[in-house]
Amino acid sequence: MVQRKSNSSRRQGRGRGRRPVNGNVAVDGEPRFTRPVRDKDQEQGNGGEKGGRGDEKQAPHRKDGPMLSLFELQEKSVPELCEVADKQGLVDLGALQKHELIFEILNEHALQGGCMNSRGVLEILPDGFGFLRSEHSNYQPCPEDIYVSPSQIRRFALRTGDLVAGEIREPKEKERFFALLRVNEINGQPTDGTRRMVPFENLTPIFPDQRIDLENGQDEVSMRVMDLFTPVGMGQRAVIVAPPRTGKTVLLQKIANSISANHPDTHLIILLIDERPEEVTDMQRNTKAHVISSTFDETPERHVQVAELVIEMSKRMVECGRDVVILLDSITRLARAYNTLQPHSGKILSGGVDANALHKPRRFFAAARNIEDGGSLTIIATALVETGSRMDDVIFEEFKGTGNLELCLDRSLVEKRVFPAINVEKSGTRKEELLLHPDELGRIWTLRRAINGVPAVEAMEMIVKRLKKTKSNAEFLMTMKE
Repeated sequence: MVQRKSNSSRRQGRGRGRRPVNGNVAVDGEPRFTRPVRDKDQEQGNGGEKGGRGDEKQAPHRKDGPMLSLFELQEKSVPELCEVADKQGLVDLGALQKHELIFEILNEHALQGGCMNSRGVLEILPDGFGFLRSEHSNYQPCPEDIYVSPSQIRRFALRTGDLVAGEIREPKEKERFFALLRVNEINGQPTDGTRRMVPFENLTPIFPDQRIDLENGQDEVSMRVMDLFTPVGMGQRAVIVAPPRTGKTVLLQKIANSISANHPDTHLIILLIDERPEEVTDMQRNTKAHVISSTFDETPERHVQVAELVIEMSKRMVECGRDVVILLDSITRLARAYNTLQPHSGKILSGGVDANALHKPRRFFAAARNIEDGGSLTIIATALVETGSRMDDVIFEEFKGTGNLELCLDRSLVEKRVFPAINVEKSGTRKEELLLHPDELGRIWTLRRAINGVPAVEAMEMIVKRLKKTKSNAEFLMTMKE
């Protein structure tokens, strides 16, 4: 049991004795930090029926105490949280989990008259209330999610995916979660003015006309090949066709690093669905992107919840005029998750795919677009083929004609240890003339005609050999004869 160094009767009266309300015991006596109880609690809202009282008002700004950020606490490790708790006078922390430590620190800070704030991405539940999800938990439900009442959602016209920042308060009697007390910012904009955002669905989509420069130094041959034969534009809807063990993960890492280096103002997201945990760590350490994951040990419900929150968050940023890039690995596994959750309609396609199951993943992929008045959403997704599963082939065929860029990886190149394993003849970009200079486009077409009919291994070996002799793609194209 956590004890406090002070013997003040006021602090002892509101300490661990209130654990059935504020701590690690839910109202029904079950541990509140376990996932089943936690999810059940959030479905019920913040106490009571139908999501609680729902009468939160825009409280005045509090200036009477020091401010503590929940978001910053979530960034800290357990030893760092123990140091913060020790400074507050909490002792005998024992083997508390990170969630429990954060709750103890916030409760003690509130007892000492302090104020608290946080930020997160809003997810509105079917009953009308919502929670602010934290990026530190991959936007999945966690015990320190912030409850947002229906009245606040209506007052500020909040939607799922909005990044909300504001002051929070501790749970009241019979409440389970911290609640949003005052909204200070929405998507980085103060709440003082009137929000005039055109909904994403009403924005005008156009062909990509602004190029994403992937060339990142002389030695990054993979990116130089992509920049030549499959140029990527802002708002591109790209499919990377990837047989097993062809280097799709490494290719995504290089794409992410090139975008971070050449377009630092672009908001880059790597969304990993049903992947291995070690690959998530590798992505986090080797890229500067915002890595969001739902690993293979999670349920299909988690895969779908995370993916839908990410796409809604991206739409809100595009509405604000920002350029967003999502690298999805993989859309095949996301479609599998949707197929698992789809109620059986009685119409089953080849491979066991329900006829209605692919509508939602198609809608996810179709969100990629270039906006006429500014802003864009680019999605580069991998599609698995040659896995031995008929379902994967059916899913790929559904997405094959929906993209406007197709990059095909070839297993025969990997077997000969030729990298990048890109089949140039099968890869290409629609409307590439909008992204390339006419002179550059003519020279690339000349190069394509020269390698037409050449086996994929020999063609890639020739291209890589020529690229390594030049410092840039521009120099490489200038050495070509018309």
